[in-house]
Amino acid sequence: MSQLSIEAILNKAIEREVEAYEFYLALSQKNLDAYVKEIFAELAAEEKGHQTLLQSFLNNPDKPLRFKPSADFKVAQTVDGPTLSLDMKPVDAIALAMKREEEAMNYYTALAESSETAEQAKAFQELATMEQGHKTRLEELYTNMAFPEVW
Repeated sequence: MSQLSIEAILNKAIEREVEAYEFYLALSQKNLDAYVKEIFAELAAEEKGHQTLLQSFLNNPDKPLRFKPSADFKVAQTVDGPTLSLDMKPVDAIALAMKREEEAMNYYTALAESSETAEQAKAFQELATMEQGHKTRLEELYTNMAFPEVW
């Protein structure tokens, strides 16, 4: 991998958050179950917030890029990614979002592992940690919806 500045890394991360926002927003406007539409609208709003957060790091280079690590329940690894459909159930909508966050986490982790500098690796690892937090939240929601008998 060639040398990438932290600015380039953050710009790419912002671009990915915008793509996630547009994906969830488009799904929230499809002819889906009302609850599923609401879930996707909430996810779109969260991705917009992530974009704003990353933009604040980009605009303030002296601010350290740090995210609080979260537990990795590894639920996403045990679930197949559902296919988007008009009759998608809420639990499948959460599973779809969970798999997307897992993909983002794995993407940044791979970039961290292939980085040529410690600074690059740290930036990518922080972004992976951010995505892991998103995945963990969705895993908790998924588990509560998919296995209500546990509660």
